[in-house]
Amino acid sequence: PARAPSEPHMAVRAQFESSSEVGVFSRLTNSYCLVAQGGSENFYSVFEAELAKHVPVIHASVGGTRIVGRVTVGNKNGLLVPSITTDQEIQHLRNHLPDSVKVQRVEERLSALGNCIACNDYVALVHTDLDRETEEVIADTLKVDVFRATIAQNVLVGSYAVITNQGGLVHARTPVQDMEELSQLIQIPLTAGTVNRGSDLIGAGVVANDWAAFCGMDTTATEIGVIENIFKLQNTGVSMQSALIDSLMG
Repeated sequence: PARAPSEPHMAVRAQFESSSEVGVFSRLTNSYCLVAQGGSENFYSVFEAELAKHVPVIHASVGGTRIVGRVTVGNKNGLLVPSITTDQEIQHLRNHLPDSVKVQRVEERLSALGNCIACNDYVALVHTDLDRETEEVIADTLKVDVFRATIAQNVLVGSYAVITNQGGLVHARTPVQDMEELSQLIQIPLTAGTVNRGSDLIGAGVVANDWAAFCGMDTTATEIGVIENIFKLQNTGVSMQSALIDSLMG
């Protein structure tokens, strides 16, 4: 079973081959982490170094693709995979995931599940056009309350938000009122920010759970400060200090 470390970790920078879009090539929850097959071993080892003592870090592919973070969605209770996932891939996932995690294939035409759904262990924000059946599967498999939502009028909630049980990061141009309403709805603090030196694609640039986060190599110290703060990761003092030095040097 997954054991959270007694001390939260700091946010760690990583890149997949030469891409800073870590959220495209990985999926992180409180009970497991999926990392794309292929790519440099280096990417995998960054995750392994931080996580392996606590949760399994699993090499995976979905429908033969490496974009595991964009086509899957999950939390400590379950993992949803799209219809393109092969039986062999599902078996591989089941063999390596904790027994308590339920793997479920979803027949949904919006197959980039990771772009259309953002969730933690209690709630899921979903694309307004998601099928009713999919909504039920999300509620059953992930054991969450499901809310249809947009983020600053954008339906791709999984691309523009990352949420954990501690808090959530939404893209920088989200109006304060929207943020307050969402925060009330899902009962966690939210903050607006960017990753990878100004990118709004939060979901592609950062993955986080309740005690660890990984962001793209291009992420600035200031952005890391915001990430560590909202996800309640340790050493915010240190981050803020390096952010200050960054901005003075910049």
